[in-house]
Amino acid sequence: MWIPRPPGQRQTEKGWCLYPMHAKQTILQLLKDTPEYISGEDISNRLGITRAAVWKHIRALREEGYEVDSVPNKGYRLKSLPDLVTAEEILDGLATKRLGRSIYFFDEIDSTNEEAKRRGVQGAPDGSLFIAESQTMGKGRLGRAWTSPKGEGLWFSILSRSGLSPLQISNMTLITGLSVCRAIRCQTGCEAMIKWPNDIVIGSRKVCGILTELAAEVGRIDYIVTGIGINVNIPSFPKELSAKATSLQIETGNPLRRARLLQAILLELEGALDTFEKAPGQFPEEYRKLCVSLHKRVRFFRSGEARDGEAVDISPEGELIVREDSGCLTPVYSGEVTVQGIYGASL
Repeated sequence: MWIPRPPGQRQTEKGWCLYPMHAKQTILQLLKDTPEYISGEDISNRLGITRAAVWKHIRALREEGYEVDSVPNKGYRLKSLPDLVTAEEILDGLATKRLGRSIYFFDEIDSTNEEAKRRGVQGAPDGSLFIAESQTMGKGRLGRAWTSPKGEGLWFSILSRSGLSPLQISNMTLITGLSVCRAIRCQTGCEAMIKWPNDIVIGSRKVCGILTELAAEVGRIDYIVTGIGINVNIPSFPKELSAKATSLQIETGNPLRRARLLQAILLELEGALDTFEKAPGQFPEEYRKLCVSLHKRVRFFRSGEARDGEAVDISPEGELIVREDSGCLTPVYSGEVTVQGIYGASL
């Protein structure tokens, strides 16, 4: 876990001094902040470590994918950054106040949602971010599997200890969807849309799925875990998935820096949550404009019976309002809903 502090330092009675386990992060930040070459001697003096230690950390950065140029009598210069979602990269430029300020990063894990729930029981703070390069047991809604290839997507979960009541839990998924949709549109220019209740689509293909889980007592939420999976830099999909799934790289023609997209999502979500928690009964009108499910023929199931109609609105509680063929307006909160014309998959 990364606990934010000035890079490479710890606090003492005299102020901030070197915190050895973060020397590599301090060197990385120095390289990022210095466009010209910086000498090993200068780095050594600033950090209070040996030149040999500086070289060891430079070598470690190179092994992680950072391209560091070195020239005798000039020093080191950072030439290019790898596409990493480590705590260092996420925190560098993160503008949020609470979301993502405690980061749990894993190269591989069973599921970020499962880890968030494990840590939630242990008291992980509000806004904690759980992110992995790959998941072995990623999951979607209704227990479906979610494929999480290494280094090609954003697979993360956010733990919230907010003031939402259990009855408002569905809104967490919808607010998250709106925030992800906004960030994707802003960062890529793609015409991303929301498919109620938990998918983001571009055209007719899915690019993101959202899964919200909670631990609650009567009338009170202990914590909410919101898992988000985004196909970012996946270059292609198997034939059986290519008609249903897409990635941001496929849509834009270029790979994206995942940490920057994540920062944009966290900032959008923090603002949306702050607004909603202050006025929980005012569901964002923007969601309705971006919801591709509205004004489509849908089928939902109740008591084992299939019922058809047109999706006409979203309620303040996040329910899909369906005008059945009989003319009756029915709120749909849970269960399978199929939106005809949107890649034919069940919501």
